[in-house]
Amino acid sequence: MRPLLHTNHERRWLRWVVFLTTYFLITPPPCLGIQLTLDDDESIKAATKQAAGDMMAFYKGDEPGGIPGNLPEPPYYWWETGAMFGALIDYYYYTGDDQYNDIVTEGLLWQVGPNNDYMTPNQTKTTGNDDQGFWGMAVLSAAETRFPNPPSNRPQWLALAQAVFNTQAPRWDTQFCGGGLRWQVFAFNTGYDYKNTISNGVFFNIAARLAMYTGNQTYADWAVKAWDWTAA
Repeated sequence: MRPLLHTNHERRWLRWVVFLTTYFLITPPPCLGIQLTLDDDESIKAATKQAAGDMMAFYKGDEPGGIPGNLPEPPYYWWETGAMFGALIDYYYYTGDDQYNDIVTEGLLWQVGPNNDYMTPNQTKTTGNDDQGFWGMAVLSAAETRFPNPPSNRPQWLALAQAVFNTQAPRWDTQFCGGGLRWQVFAFNTGYDYKNTISNGVFFNIAARLAMYTGNQTYADWAVKAWDWTAA
């Protein structure tokens, strides 16, 4: 079986890469001049603090009239906010800076949808399996890193990640191409008729990490299935 886990060192650097990639995706090019010394923890923390602040300047969901969990549309899509929150969860984990935690929690819980699975009715025109999956990866990061729990009367991080998986696994389509997830969830959206790497890669990511976190072999089996189908 292929290894599903990274070493702690690899995991750490992977999270930094994800954070900085998300930052550069959302923030315009003039901010590329951040000074960074890779062998100095304080330099890394200072650079990521600047990156986080610049990135959050685009977020208006915590302001009067704003919608928690949404970046301005256009030019941003719903999945990008999920990716941003995932990056901020990693930011808190590695720096201890909690100034964005309440905003992250509010946004992640605001967008869960009526069934607590990130199938949000006001996003049906842009809901691909990959879009939903980015929110699933964010809440899974919250569970893995012990990000502060939601209020006890709200769904918890692990349960939300499991709910995303539980909606996506039944969408595995063997009618065409021998398996795989379609890009789009709904047939009325452009892209429903093909299967893309990112949707299946995100599904693999969630399944593999749930297997690692819970020890449940079913998740591991799905991760191998997704990997093998994508590699075939």
